[in-house]
Amino acid sequence: MSEPLRIGVLGAARISESSLIGPARATGHRVVAVAARDRSRAEAYAADHGVERVAGSYAELIADPEVEVVYNPLANGLHGPWNLAALAAGKHVLSEKPSASNAEEAAEVREAAAKAGTVFMEAFHYLFHPVTRRLHEILASGEIGELRHVEALVAIPAPPDNDPRWSLPLAGGAVMDLGCYSLHALRMLAPWAGGTPRLVSARGGERAQAPGVDEWLDADLAFPGGATGSARCHMAYDRLEMSCRVTGSLGEVLAPNFVLPHLDDRLVVRTADGERTERLGTRSSYTYQLEAFADRVRGGAALPLDADDAVATMTLIDAAYRAAGFEPRPRMSS
Repeated sequence: MSEPLRIGVLGAARISESSLIGPARATGHRVVAVAARDRSRAEAYAADHGVERVAGSYAELIADPEVEVVYNPLANGLHGPWNLAALAAGKHVLSEKPSASNAEEAAEVREAAAKAGTVFMEAFHYLFHPVTRRLHEILASGEIGELRHVEALVAIPAPPDNDPRWSLPLAGGAVMDLGCYSLHALRMLAPWAGGTPRLVSARGGERAQAPGVDEWLDADLAFPGGATGSARCHMAYDRLEMSCRVTGSLGEVLAPNFVLPHLDDRLVVRTADGERTERLGTRSSYTYQLEAFADRVRGGAALPLDADDAVATMTLIDAAYRAAGFEPRPRMSS
């Protein structure tokens, strides 16, 4: 193995345990520092997860010469500002999605990444798992014929009312947290659909007591080759569902949980020949993602995600918000 990455983590978010700490342990990379707004939280986090040391602030972590990769799992509204700060410091950045609060800020992140000459990637981890890779393989093989329709639904039971995902100033909302996966999954089908999809229409519902924040949103898309798409998300659903169904002229493929395939690693393929279920393995998509990111940083291997892709996704998110009667998320006021 090449030299381990030296990673610094912004914040003591719970998601980091599965999205970074576990994968780093599994792949031999070092988590050298963590910073949180509350130093005692960072200290407890470091002790629990074997992080080498605690930085006094986010800025101190980013300035640390030993930190070469900054992982940013902060609240959505803090992605853009701290991605910009980390890139300005010459760091590689693995940012939780979405990369910024809106397309304008995402474009600034892209410029900063180009100027830094470092690796910037938005953490659409699902793309690296064999479930999604195999789904694309089946489409490419022609087994289900020409792409006709795709439907992605990413939905969870409601977080507590005080959760930052319900905060407009922190760029919360169902599309920001969940719908970004649905929209991204549809965008990734461009090679088999004659090009990238455009938004046709969208509808959504506002969260009670959270003006301007979407509880759910459904977006209809159209591909240049004639296929249609539905990208749906719901942040107060009766259960967790993260499914993607791709229908072709000769059959269909269903991924029951494409976002968290370690919970359900099935692909169900239905054609005139019958139905079969493929199991693609419950190794974490986050572990595949960290391996791919490290291969890019250490060896220059190609990545399917970059700052251009992040801008394209954010542009589609903003368009979906406007079409459904919402405003794109505001930037954090400094």
